[in-house]
Amino acid sequence: MFIRALLILAAASLSTHTANASDVHGASAKISIVFDQPLPNVPGKSMKGVLVEYGPGGSSSAHIHPKSAFIYATVLEGAIKSKVNDGPEKIFKAGENFSELPGDRHGVSANASTTEPAKLLAVFVVDSDEKNLVTDIKP
Repeated sequence: MFIRALLILAAASLSTHTANASDVHGASAKISIVFDQPLPNVPGKSMKGVLVEYGPGGSSSAHIHPKSAFIYATVLEGAIKSKVNDGPEKIFKAGENFSELPGDRHGVSANASTTEPAKLLAVFVVDSDEKNLVTDIKP
């Protein structure tokens, strides 16, 4: 229910930012900020909704997020491969979710399918002045 409400608010939002993140194989993810709202009861913090869309076989480079960021992600379509820190690589299907704690290293983020697209919504709780939500990790 919360995710559905967030998507409705995001669709109404006038502030949408889109970027592409390419991996070493040339496949890319379409990344759109679909929601950005300061939290009125937590001064200095905001909630940012980030829609990540992978084409078949698409992936993102290994990355980290800001040290202030707590992330809750829900797979909206298809299946997503994910590996956080030294944990196992897992596949999350539509309707499933995972979280990332501040300082976590996201080593794998990819579409689990080479034939179907996949989408996820990552909801960040992060310092309001943070503009760079993803920093690639050099191999």
